[in-house]
Order: sequence, then structure tokens, then C-alpha cells
Amino acid sequence: MKTIFFGTSEFGAIVLRTIMKAGMAPALVVTTKDKPAGRKLMLNPSPVKRVAIEHHIPLLQPEALQEKVLSELRSMEPDLFLVAAYGKILPQKLLDIPRHGSLNVHPSLLPLYRGSAPVQNTLLSGDEKTGVTVILMDEKMDHGMILAQREFSISKPTHQELHNALAELGGSLLAEVIPQWVAGTIKPVPQDDSEATYTRRFIKEDGKIDWSKPAVYIERQVRALQPWPGAYTQGLLPGKTLKILRVRLLPGIHAAVPGRTFAAPTQELGVQTGKDALVVEVLQQEGKKPMSSKEFLLGHQDILNARFE
Repeated sequence: MKTIFFGTSEFGAIVLRTIMKAGMAPALVVTTKDKPAGRKLMLNPSPVKRVAIEHHIPLLQPEALQEKVLSELRSMEPDLFLVAAYGKILPQKLLDIPRHGSLNVHPSLLPLYRGSAPVQNTLLSGDEKTGVTVILMDEKMDHGMILAQREFSISKPTHQELHNALAELGGSLLAEVIPQWVAGTIKPVPQDDSEATYTRRFIKEDGKIDWSKPAVYIERQVRALQPWPGAYTQGLLPGKTLKILRVRLLPGIHAAVPGRTFAAPTQELGVQTGKDALVVEVLQQEGKKPMSSKEFLLGHQDILNARFE
């Protein structure tokens, strides 16, 4: 069976590795153009491209999915397109090329959390379960009929931990679905659009902590928004931002002044919130490496009994 894999991000790279372990290496990988990164703006290949190069899989990196590209893909006479975090909407004339259609892996239980940031929104919402969905794609975003779903229970993972776990789960589910779908043993189920929820890309401002919110929400925010846009606060280091990398809940503290700092019983940095308090375990000063808040306080006792903005 001849498949073509579309993907760009680390999620797509994990899915690609997983289906390859199941003996389903694609005949071609389609990914986005290399992008400049870092201070020197060196061209940086996508994670999916790195996997393809590592395993000597032919690559295609089109600027746009124009007719010339479509003709090249048609000439390969593929059986399936497999899509995981490609990052661009695929037109129907492309999706119709393979004889068995185009399958997409999405890290949520669709129709919940359609869009570009389902994992982060799952964490922010405090959901106790999530999962992955394989759909038969149409040209609408995350709208196609459901071929399979698998649930995943959540404790308190970081964004990266949940992202990677769902990518591996999604790759495994896709590997199971492919032969069943081609054999005609799966009946597609339409999504209930009335139950759909949507996500958006986060921007830098979304990471600023509002200390008037409950501690339980801020704790989720810190986990959900790493590495981008990151959770941060301001107000105690003149002109500088302080990144908050890891926190834990400290219930039972009367939050008279949200944002007020104090020394936790463990000699770590505590912060009052709109309800209860948080202990900051790991933070990062602007331009410096991450450190424990206990280490940070050794040189910054002056920020105790002060207030974050």
C-alpha cells in the first residue's frame, strides 16, 4: 500500500515514527519549507523533515499546494494520504487524490477542541480525560467523519508530556485504522457539529499571569503554556519579566492581596492568588537560566512581602 505523509511539527514527527515502527513507512513525506530560527536566522528543518532524512524517505517541501504539486502527487497513484499537524488547510482537490481518501490524526476527542491548540486548551480547561481521533478529512478544519477514537486519562501533565503521549497514542491508533479502513471494515461516523468547540493560537499576552484568578487555574496555565507563550509575571524586578516554569498548589492560605509574595514553609517563593496560594518551584529571570525559587530567594529577599502586577 502506498501512502504519503503530510506533517510539520513535533506531533507529526512522533506520529510518523510510530507508524514506521508498525511497518508503515510512507513513500513520500510532504512538509513545509525550512524556516529561519535563532539569532543568526539559520534555516531550520521541520521535525518531520528530520525524521524523513533520518530514514531516507523522499521529501517534498512545496511553497504552496499548486497544480504542479497536485500533478506530481497524482502521478504517484497513492492509496492514502496520512496527515498529522501539517499546519495548513488542505483543499478538497488534494484530499481526493488517493483512492482511499485522506486520514488525519487530531489530539482531542472531536468534535471537542477543533483547531490549532487542542492540547493546551485541554489543560487550561482542567479536563480529566482527552484522547485522539482519526478522521476521514474534508476541506473544513477538523470536520471530517470519525473513523476511530481512543481516550486518555489526565492527571497533571505538562503540555509537553501530554502532547507527546497523545502523539504516540495517535500514531498507534492510525496504524490500527489504516488496514481496517482500506479493508472496508470501518463505518465512518459524522461529527455532531452542535457539540463542537474551537481553539485558537496563543499569543505572548496569553502567558501573563493574572494573580486574581484562583490558584488552581494559574497552576493549569503554567503547565499548559510551556514552552509557548510561557507563563510570566512582572512588577518586582524593574523592567524585567520573570518566567514561572513550575508551581504547586498551597491551599488554605487566605488570599487577602492577590499577587502578594511570601516565604513558603519550604523556604520557596509563595504567591497569594484570588483563591488559595501557589508555591513557585522553578522560575527564570530574563536572560538567565532556570533556577529553583529557593535558590532565587537567596539573592532576592527584597521581593518577599511585595506584590506582582
